[in-house]
Amino acid sequence: MTDQPLSPSAQAVLDAVAAQMEGEWISPDFIPYEAKKIAAALRAAADQVVPDDGVASSIERIVEKRIRSKLLAIAAELDGIND
Repeated sequence: MTDQPLSPSAQAVLDAVAAQMEGEWISPDFIPYEAKKIAAALRAAADQVVPDDGVASSIERIVEKRIRSKLLAIAAELDGIND
């Protein structure tokens, strides 16, 4: 597990998952175990919302690409929790 703190965005994602599990016992292994699943879900969402077509020909498309990039960055960070 990495010793570096998570970015505020990645931490917010994990906090949201933990909040949904309120009242349930959360194993100390929860975060590393679930992080890859959460990362996969974020990548799938990015692919569905902003497919990677390689084209950024309008302002709207450029903004969409930035959003995609940010989602994928959070997913990559969560994948790194297990490293």
